[in-house]
Amino acid sequence: MNENRNPVELFEEKAKAVSAVVSKVASMREAVAYALDVCDKKQACQLLVSGCSEPLSEKGQALCETKQQKVIAAPGLSPEFFADLEGSARERGILCIEKGMRDHLGGVDIGFTLADFGIAETGTLVINSNSEELRLATMIAEFHVAVLPQSKIRETSRDLEAELAALTSVQPSYTAFVTGASRTADIERVLALGVHGPLELHILLLED
Repeated sequence: MNENRNPVELFEEKAKAVSAVVSKVASMREAVAYALDVCDKKQACQLLVSGCSEPLSEKGQALCETKQQKVIAAPGLSPEFFADLEGSARERGILCIEKGMRDHLGGVDIGFTLADFGIAETGTLVINSNSEELRLATMIAEFHVAVLPQSKIRETSRDLEAELAALTSVQPSYTAFVTGASRTADIERVLALGVHGPLELHILLLED
């Protein structure tokens, strides 16, 4: 790798190459405002049960209608920033949760999380996902908005050896490497986004 290359610039270039939306923010409050704007502008996701177009039992019909408002899942935030996010979300008619993801199977619009590290050479996020709430927020939300402090970006995965050893020292351990939005070409070799995870990945590079 070119040692003169700025890791932040390289990360941004590589992340955009795999369909991530990358923006720079000056503060966590700016990141919170960004996540709310994305949620405001997107169409509300809705769980559609197979056969919803056909007559259903009362339980089946209730499941189809469980999603009544937009939802932002934000596990792992400090109490201060979660309160800021929750208050602003309430003003816009958006439900904000930090736990109980399994109770919101009707659909989660935005997963708002903090990334532990970034790998510049591949535009990859590294997230300590030992918490089930955090795993669900990054996997089943329709859009994933991740905040990555610029100081946490490393040039290569080898530069993360010590940090990864620390992350995985407590067992059981679940560390996720996220590169771009979810994609697959399993179905008739046609590339599809959002099948196995979020349809969009937004990365906010935080000045710190």
